[in-house]
Amino acid sequence: MKTTLSVIKADIGSIGGHIRPSERLLEEVKNYVTTKGRSLVTDFYISHTGDDIALLFAHSLGKGSEKIHQLAWDTFVAGTKVAKDQGLYGAGQDLLKDSFSGNVRGLGPAVAEMEFQERPNEPFLFFAADKTDPGAYNLPLYLSFADPMYNSGLILSPSMSKGFRFVIMDVSYTEGDRLIELNAPEELYDIAALLRDNQRFVIEAIYSRNNEEIVASVSTTRLHNIAGKYTGKDDPVMLVRVQGAFPATGEVLAPFNIGHYVAGFMRGSHNGPLMPVRINSSISYFDGPPVVCGHAFCVHDGKLTEPADAFDHPYWDYVRNKVSQKATDIRAQGFSGAAMLSYSELEYGGIVEKMKKLEAKFKVGL
Repeated sequence: MKTTLSVIKADIGSIGGHIRPSERLLEEVKNYVTTKGRSLVTDFYISHTGDDIALLFAHSLGKGSEKIHQLAWDTFVAGTKVAKDQGLYGAGQDLLKDSFSGNVRGLGPAVAEMEFQERPNEPFLFFAADKTDPGAYNLPLYLSFADPMYNSGLILSPSMSKGFRFVIMDVSYTEGDRLIELNAPEELYDIAALLRDNQRFVIEAIYSRNNEEIVASVSTTRLHNIAGKYTGKDDPVMLVRVQGAFPATGEVLAPFNIGHYVAGFMRGSHNGPLMPVRINSSISYFDGPPVVCGHAFCVHDGKLTEPADAFDHPYWDYVRNKVSQKATDIRAQGFSGAAMLSYSELEYGGIVEKMKKLEAKFKVGL
């Protein structure tokens, strides 16, 4: 059976700032999908990560289906009404346009999709991050798909012998989707040269070179082009197929133990370590730290199992403690140096206006 997985995620309102959606809002979203999506999807799952609500749809309508994207958009609009009724913070803030135009890409929500012929058993991982950008997935994907130090299958499994093809987007280019395809391991150094810059070059998808099937899909977008201005981080989602000809679940999860530094944190304008958290976790310290949760599923005949929480294990408690210390250490620097993003990446415009005023006060000494 050919199945499409679509994850569409947005912040449409939260309790107490950026903490988490209300139960009433989550209930409205679930009820709307249950009522309106019955004839469109074969199954669905709804979760939240921090203040973002994610809709996972299994269906047979293919990537970019207007009907599926319309369902997601209308669900978020219905939820926004509840958020406004409750006076939640940021009600509808990720709905950057007034109306739907056939596809939610470019309208604010994060989208990751993949279509494939189901294997007899089809396990996959669904990751959702908050307070960061799609570049946060660059390092974990590089390590789990191209580095045998993390993916032993690259040297042990014949089904991965040819490696993987990386599709990478230049998110700073505003005229269209500027993409490059590079093969691992032959072009490993070229891939690394691009992926070191998480704010410009971001993985959009990964394909197996053994069977040409899609393995990973990331909600990578040209942020500078949404709503005609720079709108900041988009709290990315990611789908990764696992096992068999693809990396094992543990090989995909392993790099997240690093707690690597990513863009985001408070006001989307700082650097902080990415913390693996349990499903439906909230946001706290300094509007962070940047978090990612991992849902493990199987899909069969378009039907989803219940999720297993990939980061709900005693080992990840140790990692969370380590990441907490890293977050504390970098926050001790406040606004100085590497603790805050570079001028070109700052999400809030106040400092831009401040710099314009200061520029006029500079004098050149003789």
